[in-house]
Amino acid sequence: MKKKSVFLIVLFAVLLIGFLAFIIYKNYSNSKKDAPYNSTRTSQNIFNNNTSDAEITSPEDVSKQNVSVENNSVENNSTENAPSENKSVENTNSSNNSSEDMKTEIASFTTKIYSKDSDRQNNVTKACSTLNDTTVKNGATFSFTNTIGKTSSAKGYEKANVFQDGKVIEAMGGGLCQVSTTLYNAVLKVKDLKVTERHSHSNSVPYIKSGKDAAVAYGSYDFKFVNNTGKTIKIKASNTKNNITIKIFS
Repeated sequence: MKKKSVFLIVLFAVLLIGFLAFIIYKNYSNSKKDAPYNSTRTSQNIFNNNTSDAEITSPEDVSKQNVSVENNSVENNSTENAPSENKSVENTNSSNNSSEDMKTEIASFTTKIYSKDSDRQNNVTKACSTLNDTTVKNGATFSFTNTIGKTSSAKGYEKANVFQDGKVIEAMGGGLCQVSTTLYNAVLKVKDLKVTERHSHSNSVPYIKSGKDAAVAYGSYDFKFVNNTGKTIKIKASNTKNNITIKIFS
């Protein structure tokens, strides 16, 4: 009789433990199933055939050591809607340069082109042509990479020198950083144009002094600003073999 009682107690204990284990397992499985999925944004590879350059160098700077592409200076990464979805930013591509169309010049900046590479010159020309006559309404956010878009051979862009991991390689759209840098310095001259995103190169570039550059790469690095002037502004971009000039009108 005593052995039977012990057997029943052990059996009950085993069943109880099994039941509790089943309840715990089921609750754990449900919690895993119902848990929200968390994801974090990772930057796309900035060196592929659909990106603009994050670093460009002239032949004089190719010999510099320890040059790599890094995001070592960022000013207020913006979460504003991309201009491609914002009808307040438009590109008219107008060829009319009348005084009425140009309005009042409020800023101008020019950078010198040191590299005479034909492919880089081509990319600079393409980017300036696309940027030219872009209007930004009051309160709107301008995005350089969304205005220029992805660089590709279908759009007429070529591969040109960029820096990657301390090495000079060729990438589609090399040269765009000088255009974005020229625009950045023009924007700095207007106090009511608020820069919300700007990335610095990891080392100095030949066309601007340290700390005044604006690296760009589609899907990764952007240059953005908000127009708080109270008026619509227009960006005029032009280039020669020797210079890039960007003017802002209001």
